[in-house]
Amino acid sequence: MLDTNTASYVIKGQPPEVRQRLSTLPMDSIVISAVTQAELLYGLARMGHPAALANLIREFLLRVEILPWDGHAAAVYGDLRASCASAGVTLGALDMMIAAHAVAAHATLITHDKAFARVPDGALAVEDWKEGN
Repeated sequence: MLDTNTASYVIKGQPPEVRQRLSTLPMDSIVISAVTQAELLYGLARMGHPAALANLIREFLLRVEILPWDGHAAAVYGDLRASCASAGVTLGALDMMIAAHAVAAHATLITHDKAFARVPDGALAVEDWKEGN
């Protein structure tokens, strides 16, 4: 599951190592959360919907599977957030939703955001393609 920052790297083509890593995987194994879709569209709106970027985002969204936020993700969210709170770990609201969605989908979260590594008990598998791991 691509986090928002990784999806942005793919869309913009920078850094190139992220797209290179993506190209080694079957496209049907790449997913994003509906929360990431919302963040991408929010960023586009904040920028005034520039046509070139809008086209890039639209093409990206056509090529990846977007997992809907559902009741199972919500249940995992409740447990994961409680576990994080007990461990003194805080994530932003949308980051917590994305983390829970990845856990619910049994997906590795691909992100450059170091905050996700703080999720306790190995509940969330994380890789950083920008750093090459």
